Amino acid sequence: MTKENMSTPPIRDVADAYSSKVELACNGSREDLEPYVPSEHRPLASNTSSFGALAHLLKASLGSGVLAMPLAFKSAGLVVGSIGTILIGFICAHAINILVKTSQQLCVEAKKPSLGYAETCELVFQNGPKPIQRFAPFARELADWALGLTHMGACCVYVVVIAESFKQISDVYGGPSWTVTVYCAMTLVILVPLTQITKLKYLVPFSALANFVWLGSILISLYYCLRDPPKVSERNLATSITGVPNFISTSLFAMEGIGVVMPVENEMIKPQHFLGCPGVLNISMVIVVLMYGFVGFSGYLKYGDEARGSLTLNLPQDEILAQTAKILVACVMVLSFALIYYVPVDVIWRRIQDKIPAKNHRWSIAGLRLIGTLLIVGIACAVPRLELFMELVGAVCLSTMGLLLPAVTETVWRWGKNLGPCYWIIWKNAIISLFSLIAMVSGVAYSIIAILEI
Repeated sequence: MTKENMSTPPIRDVADAYSSKVELACNGSREDLEPYVPSEHRPLASNTSSFGALAHLLKASLGSGVLAMPLAFKSAGLVVGSIGTILIGFICAHAINILVKTSQQLCVEAKKPSLGYAETCELVFQNGPKPIQRFAPFARELADWALGLTHMGACCVYVVVIAESFKQISDVYGGPSWTVTVYCAMTLVILVPLTQITKLKYLVPFSALANFVWLGSILISLYYCLRDPPKVSERNLATSITGVPNFISTSLFAMEGIGVVMPVENEMIKPQHFLGCPGVLNISMVIVVLMYGFVGFSGYLKYGDEARGSLTLNLPQDEILAQTAKILVACVMVLSFALIYYVPVDVIWRRIQDKIPAKNHRWSIAGLRLIGTLLIVGIACAVPRLELFMELVGAVCLSTMGLLLPAVTETVWRWGKNLGPCYWIIWKNAIISLFSLIAMVSGVAYSIIAILEI
């Protein structure tokens, strides 16, 4: 090679270099040209498989709500309850689907590895039309508080179930003839020290044990439901229209596991498997709807108008197997209380921790946990009606968090982009929003009337 060749680069190399510089100047770095895949930027701890995600969703959905479905069927009847369970299950599944889909699209556009429920609502409004961008903080607060109040209401339900279970067993064996209110107050002996556990890792073994215990109690309850059931003709196939709001509220409380959906999706190795057909979400919702429908149908068929807020409370009081199921459920509720209680405490603590000196954080969080436990047990003592808690929580919190916010969020996100032929996205979400508002108003009205009649 000559000296001239060594000093002058080939013409092709010069052209390639110039082309690359122009490309980079116009479009940014090559890294920016590649599509952003959120799952590739998630921490290594996000290693949940698709099967694991399905197990988590089923575990969260098949909680205390499944034993409340006979009460829902009591308000609607066998036929209306069966059809209504399918319809509400479909609506809830669709609402969760559009929320997760919106979150996934927002992650790509905002280049974030994952987003929670409240973060999704806030960012959607921040990137929406200018007139509504100022509502972004309100959307986040609404989602956060709805989630916190939902779990707080569930804690109240747990206290009443624990109290009524132990009262029934105590009555059989000649225990003191105390009211449910007294037994609710006595749960403080267990709940106060339990709720002072601040590290979730210490509760994991108990949570794993509780899953098997819970399954056992459900199977025992179903055994009693299927043992010598009455004829279908002896039960109402449909009730009056006034029972529909109670059915919807109770079903929403039982079925809506939206609080765990975003955390589960955020931990998946392949979040693209969460949606779609079949998809993790659709499979879990089909299983949940079938399970809830079966328990609700068989429970109401067996106990009719005597159906209680927890199926175990209808089981015979003088049989060892039934007493075992009640004790198991009470123990599961105690262990689950500590886990669910983390959510409302976290919602409040995040808003006050910056106002408290760091040296006082330990005692402050302990005081917050104590006050919260006393408040929850106090509410349960004041209104020891399990059914009212379920209907009120379902009407207010879950209709907002599970139906209204997902519909509004999708509408804002797709505004000006793709609203479908004849703007069917707007019409569809308007119907979901209207349904949630009707369920909220009617459910709250009937619950308040029932509370005032106590």
